[in-house]
Amino acid sequence: MTSQTTARSYTIREAAALTGLPASTLRYYESIGVIAPVARGASSGHRVYDEADLDQLMWVACLAATGMSVSDMRAYVANGARGAAAADEQITLLEGQERQLAEEARQVVLRQRYVRIKIDYWHAVRVGDHARAEQLSAQARRLADELRDSTKK
Repeated sequence: MTSQTTARSYTIREAAALTGLPASTLRYYESIGVIAPVARGASSGHRVYDEADLDQLMWVACLAATGMSVSDMRAYVANGARGAAAADEQITLLEGQERQLAEEARQVVLRQRYVRIKIDYWHAVRVGDHARAEQLSAQARRLADELRDSTKK
């Protein structure tokens, strides 16, 4: 006995809900070539996504979540179609994104330190520890300068 499986299809609304990408983004990504053209319903002309489309959308959504630029995502998708021949280009692209994320993480840590210093400053102000408040204020100024300088790079 064989079981017959019917391929599942999804509307753009369902695809958006499953991937976390707005429908407008799905249409945009298709129009600029980040994702392959999506099949259309014969009678309605509406986009009909299949499981393969959803798989592609999920990894594009993951790339977008890393902050990857649209042009880099387009290159990544195009390179992916070339397979092993594009491995070096894919590695270079992803290593660049990894460096960008590491820098963003460093910036977040600096901002967290700044907030912690300001919390400590206000604790010192509240209890009247003026010497500690001045010390923390100086630390906050130095850290603010470091933040400003690091965002100029």
